[in-house]
Amino acid sequence: MADQPTAHTVLEADALSRAWRRVAHEIAEAHADGGTVILVGIQRGGVALAQQLGETLGGIYGQAVAVGSVEPGLHRDDLSQRGMAELRPTELPGDLADKVVVLIDDVLSTGRTVRASIDAVMAFGRPQCIRLAVLIDRGHRELPIRPDFVGKNLPTHPDEHVEVRTDDSGAPITVTIKK
Repeated sequence: MADQPTAHTVLEADALSRAWRRVAHEIAEAHADGGTVILVGIQRGGVALAQQLGETLGGIYGQAVAVGSVEPGLHRDDLSQRGMAELRPTELPGDLADKVVVLIDDVLSTGRTVRASIDAVMAFGRPQCIRLAVLIDRGHRELPIRPDFVGKNLPTHPDEHVEVRTDDSGAPITVTIKK
């Protein structure tokens, strides 16, 4: 008899909210001038998180923080294996020159999506620097990419799948590991 797929919740809304607020404070400590920070959510999981982080950072800085999104699809190195998925628009708020771009994603694993996202951002200009903030870091890198800001380190087996479920506003409500 084959093993039945299992899923278990490892983080819930309160813990996720605290972790993401902590990330906002870490970004503010590292980059005191909020006017130079642009948050860029990686399409799908990172966009709502970037908007949420932007609201929190706006309160910390006392001014609005620019928020945009990036679609890494055309810059992926595994298109021949994965095929072309539905592409969403890249929307960057203004000129990137002399800006600190903070890429935002929900789950970091191999680093391939982040690498493609960096390429996509660089196609629009050369920022002062690019930082990476993720809600969940599960390890399993295939590329030399490391996040600057992490909500929660969650070591997993490569065969497991980490799912971040969100409410209607995009706020994370649970993190589940599926085997």
